[in-house]
Amino acid sequence: MNRDHEMFSLPARVLHWLMAAMILTMLFVGAGMVATVSDKHTWLLALHKPLGIAILALAVLRLLLRLARKPPPLPADMAPLQRFAALASHWLLYALMFALPLVGWAMLSAGGYPVSLGAGVQLPPIAPFDASVFATLRWLHRALAYLLFATVLMHLGAALYHGLIRRDGVLRSMTWRGRAREVATADSQTRPVVPGD
Repeated sequence: MNRDHEMFSLPARVLHWLMAAMILTMLFVGAGMVATVSDKHTWLLALHKPLGIAILALAVLRLLLRLARKPPPLPADMAPLQRFAALASHWLLYALMFALPLVGWAMLSAGGYPVSLGAGVQLPPIAPFDASVFATLRWLHRALAYLLFATVLMHLGAALYHGLIRRDGVLRSMTWRGRAREVATADSQTRPVVPGD
């Protein structure tokens, strides 16, 4: 029995792990930026801007993939509250993947700072130059970053709960080798036993 319908698509899995690495990097880069006033601050800021825009672009692609192909169903025996929490946390992650880069871009625009992506590419401002708007957006950007960090930790905790305690296939549905394991299991259940195997 082929259980591919219980796996996320390969593009969804690639995007998930690529964005997970990028978001964790971004969180550490952001923490490093506010913790230093040395020359490293300039280097971290130069990394922070294009990485944020890349996350925004990939979030658009990921949302389109999610809308085009329904994700695998959650286990039928999950409690309604757990099911709601799983769906709510996923949509919160999507909202934060859009909100943080957009708020950061607007914040820099309001502060009169260019959003340079390197190689001479510069994005247009999306907010008017205004010091009070800059201050508000800076506070919001930081608050959303803390919320994203907390949400990522909850997401990781839930994944480990499903993978190590429930062992219900939820974590496996997003792994690199999950599909191969599922197909191998299905093949072993349907292949006839041959003497001498």
